[in-house]
Amino acid sequence: MPAMHLVYKLEAPNTPQPVTVSTNADLIMASELNSTKTRITPRLIVHGGAGNITRKNLPQASYNTYCSALLATMRAANDLLAAGGTALDASTHAVSLLENIPLFNAGKGAVFTRAGTNELEASVMVSRGKRKRGCGVMLVKRVKNPILLAREMLLRGEEENGGGAQGHCQLSGEDVERLARKWNCEMVEPSYFFTQKRWDQHRRGLEKESGASWGLSSASDEKGNTNAELEDENPEIEEYLPQGTVGCVALDQWGTLCVATSTGGLTNKLPGRIGDTPTLGAGFWAEEWIDNPASIEYPQALPLYQHLIPIRAHLTAILGNCLPSLTTYTSLAQDDLEGTKPIPSKARAVAMSGTGNGDSFLRTAAARTAAAITRFSTPTIPLLAAVTQIVGPDGEMQRSAGDRWGKTGGGEGGIIGIELVNGKGRIVQDFNCGGMFRAWVDDRGTERVMVFKEGY
Repeated sequence: MPAMHLVYKLEAPNTPQPVTVSTNADLIMASELNSTKTRITPRLIVHGGAGNITRKNLPQASYNTYCSALLATMRAANDLLAAGGTALDASTHAVSLLENIPLFNAGKGAVFTRAGTNELEASVMVSRGKRKRGCGVMLVKRVKNPILLAREMLLRGEEENGGGAQGHCQLSGEDVERLARKWNCEMVEPSYFFTQKRWDQHRRGLEKESGASWGLSSASDEKGNTNAELEDENPEIEEYLPQGTVGCVALDQWGTLCVATSTGGLTNKLPGRIGDTPTLGAGFWAEEWIDNPASIEYPQALPLYQHLIPIRAHLTAILGNCLPSLTTYTSLAQDDLEGTKPIPSKARAVAMSGTGNGDSFLRTAAARTAAAITRFSTPTIPLLAAVTQIVGPDGEMQRSAGDRWGKTGGGEGGIIGIELVNGKGRIVQDFNCGGMFRAWVDDRGTERVMVFKEGY
């Protein structure tokens, strides 16, 4: 592949300082978390969207530009991991960089709604170490980096009242932006997200529906061909702009996985539409479990009072309805405040970020379904095989599209992820459409960047 040069500056956003607060760890995991001091080799993979990408609508020069941006982003995030950063640090930093590059459908490069506005979404989730585990923000219009808002919401979940977000894992619109100001996230005017290419794409889509001329800008290629001439020559030419999301999955030296995802959504979506990106279990997921839970000893109630437990629970519930101040919540023992204690040898973990047709991810609960296949199958099915069952050729996503497959973009998409098994991270990726922008470091330590199943 010829040498590639990054066109857009990777601007590091102003990251709010994380709050220093305590968190509640999972009691079931707590006894296992100290069982080993093994350090894990960090791994990381990023993606920049997926869709009906072909070599005809993605010229070599454009391919090189996208690949260069992905590689630079991956390297910056990997440097954080190498310096001892957490998976949360690395994944959210990578996505914030991609949000600042107009090439991708997130942040500065987000698509427009039918009303000509930008409504952004982002999410983050960790396999362990945070009370909320995952958070999603949506209908965001004034936060420069929505992924940093989602990150802050996750961190503030360790505070009393969630820093104003209470125990909620999803918030939207003006309410979450009010919290963003309170948390000192960087705010911008809605006009910041405007890009001419996305605006032309928006107008072109409306024009196709109505048959009217919307006075598109006369952009041209290197030969001087205008938009209309290019479309006559190749009707797919406008579609090479990434249509999905941007995302990153990272594994840190402590064995914690984190997934971060951000998007502008679907081109010409209805205002108020919420996709898979901020929806837990649909466009993203991360979890950890013990491979042999039967080996864990759970605390038992004293036999003398065991028969009273159901009665006590029933009475407490009744009184709780009458006396709101009476809480049934029991604080858990505190352990692993930052998710940086070594992972137990029996533990397994997965994390995934999806990209493509969001409604298809929602209908199939794609990310969580893939995780569940791996976690609950006997014998165990590797995450790669599970992901292929969902977003691979002839997988569940494709079948969900029915007769719309190949006509509307329904069912198209891909997933990147990492599976942690026996203390080693495995990079996972598959897709059922023309291509998926992605970059990672393989098992031999070689940097890889690809769009198609094979090289360009």
